[in-house]
Order: sequence, then C-alpha cells, then structure tokens
Amino acid sequence: MDQSPQMIPSKGSINLRIEAATRQLIDEAAAILGKTRTEFMIESARQQAIDVLLDQRLFALESQDHAAFMAALDNPPEPGPRLKALMRRVPTWQRED
Repeated sequence: MDQSPQMIPSKGSINLRIEAATRQLIDEAAAILGKTRTEFMIESARQQAIDVLLDQRLFALESQDHAAFMAALDNPPEPGPRLKALMRRVPTWQRED
C-alpha cells in the first residue's frame, strides 16, 4: 500500500455571494493598491487567517515573565477540590441521557 502524502491541488476556487456595496468597497480598495479584486481578497483573507492562527498559538513574553511562566508550567499547584470534582464528571458527549 502506498504511504505517500495525499496530493493537495495547487489551486482551487471559492465562490462568494456578497452585497453590491461590499463588492464596490473591495474593488475600490483593490484599485488603490493596484490589485485585482481576487488578489486583494486572497491576500486579505490569507493575512487574517495567519493572524487568527498566530493569536491562538504564539505569544511573546519578556525574559523575566517567560521564566515565571516556565516555572509555573514546571511546578503546577496541587489540584483543588473543584478541579477534582470536574475531572470526576462524565463529559456531556458521553452521557446517556
């Protein structure tokens, strides 16, 4: 059986329905930058996607704050009664109601 990675198409399409006023706004902004609507929308959506992902995965700390953060990760507090109770609960998706 072939274990090669799944091939991802080099290009695809996304079809959008937008209000005329929004389309006009995008067209005006794209024209100011000397771009096509497609170029503008792809670059804008790509940058927004990167920002969202980085916001969820990357944060920066000063060296002193980083040391405190790492120390907290390396030495977590003992679980309290509320955490212990939470961990004993059956998750909603596993309940047989």
